[in-house]
Amino acid sequence: MGRFTNFLRRKNIVFSARRYGIDALGAMAQGLFCSLLIGTIIRTLGQQLHVAYLTDIGTYAMSVSGPAMAVAIGYALQADPMVLFSLAAVGYAANAEGGAGGPLAVLLIAIVAAECGKAVSKETKVDILVTPAVTILVGVALAKLVAPPIGDAARAFGLLIDRATRLQPFWMGVAVSVLVGVALTLPISSAAICQVLSLTGLAGGAAVAGCCAQMVGFAVMSFRENRWGGLVSQGLGTSMLQMPNIVRNPRIWIPPTLVSALTGPLATCVFRLEMNGAAINSGMGTCGLCGPIGVWTGWLSPSEEALAKGAAALSPGVFDWAGLCLICVVLPAVLAPLLCQACRRAGWIKDGDLTL
Repeated sequence: MGRFTNFLRRKNIVFSARRYGIDALGAMAQGLFCSLLIGTIIRTLGQQLHVAYLTDIGTYAMSVSGPAMAVAIGYALQADPMVLFSLAAVGYAANAEGGAGGPLAVLLIAIVAAECGKAVSKETKVDILVTPAVTILVGVALAKLVAPPIGDAARAFGLLIDRATRLQPFWMGVAVSVLVGVALTLPISSAAICQVLSLTGLAGGAAVAGCCAQMVGFAVMSFRENRWGGLVSQGLGTSMLQMPNIVRNPRIWIPPTLVSALTGPLATCVFRLEMNGAAINSGMGTCGLCGPIGVWTGWLSPSEEALAKGAAALSPGVFDWAGLCLICVVLPAVLAPLLCQACRRAGWIKDGDLTL
């Protein structure tokens, strides 16, 4: 047993929730962002501006989301170069076989393939053959075996959330908005979660509301401590920057979380805000304005995930645009500082608690 433990330590194979549930998942989200998400934005710009060159670039970027995710996961697991490069084939196979659950399949399969590749890496004189062969064979075999069931399960769970939101838009609006918003601020990936669950439609709209409430809420309520740099880094970057402060004083999380509990049901019940763009946009909030852009692209050209749930293109009116602006920017920017001020008066939040 001691020999096996020493072997794992020497190979930098660490079985831990942090490495797989935070490091690998966070890296996968970056891989998604650098392929599917940025590709969606570029392709949408090309379609709307009628620039075929941009449309082609966006399409190419979107097509390599599987390899990008797998390589990102391997990088987070500190895989050797031969393992890292071999994961491109694994990611492509897992994403293709996984369908709607492609990202989840890539996450699980790439982790196993990467650790197996690391285990044999540099152990033989023909490492250039053994390491990529083991990584690819293990990864693709798992993709053929387990990715389709993962895709079916993820699709079913996503449909369950979607239907539950349509049946109970108020309570599900609160639940989805709060939970996805909290996930966005935690050191995990709300974008990856939304992509895995194929979260579009009303449920996607509630997720957008929750994420925007966290990002815009923290950015505006901490303005007096962090000024313009903090406004931009949190409002267009990530509210995850506040995590060290949340650990020190969890009460600073109350204002944006309450805002998400308010804007979520407003999105589902009043404005009927549906996020029918790429599912990953549901968990991005105002990061690069990806959440609002996803809603906009969903109006004009629904994604395949949304189309499978019955979505259709529409011409947005004044009410639609007003709802988008209120839910994503105006209400979080107004309500979060007011709630924060109430917390300050109660002594729950003090000067410096929100300083980055």
